[in-house]
Amino acid sequence: MPTVMPDPAHLKRAGLKATSPRMRVLEVFRTCERRHLSAEDVYRILLSQDDDAGLSTVYRVLNQLVQAEILLRHSFESDHAVFELNEGGHHDHLICMTCGRVEEFRDERIEQRQRQVAADNDFALREHMLVLYGICPECRAGTPAG
Repeated sequence: MPTVMPDPAHLKRAGLKATSPRMRVLEVFRTCERRHLSAEDVYRILLSQDDDAGLSTVYRVLNQLVQAEILLRHSFESDHAVFELNEGGHHDHLICMTCGRVEEFRDERIEQRQRQVAADNDFALREHMLVLYGICPECRAGTPAG
């Protein structure tokens, strides 16, 4: 949906008020070097900024922002969800099995092949997600990212 960083106008168009907790959570996503954050990551960042938001507030705000399509939720591991800003456009992910690092990638040849596989099997493709699991360069070198 949004192609720029969300602001109060994005919230309003999504039917949400620009409350202080929502704006602080969005600011975490705007300013953090990592694009994929868990609820616990957001909570720890807010705590480090002397913000007294509770973990339940963070979860509630994240769910509201996902419902408003401002954030995307991914569950790469069993019950471990991470969130990212919805900047439009499709991308896939590489996940490090050692440190949990998440990297995005785009590859039009893979996208074309997936569409062809769906067509070959008479599927009307609606959406898809490709996640590749491996070990990142830092972990292979013995210096975990993070």
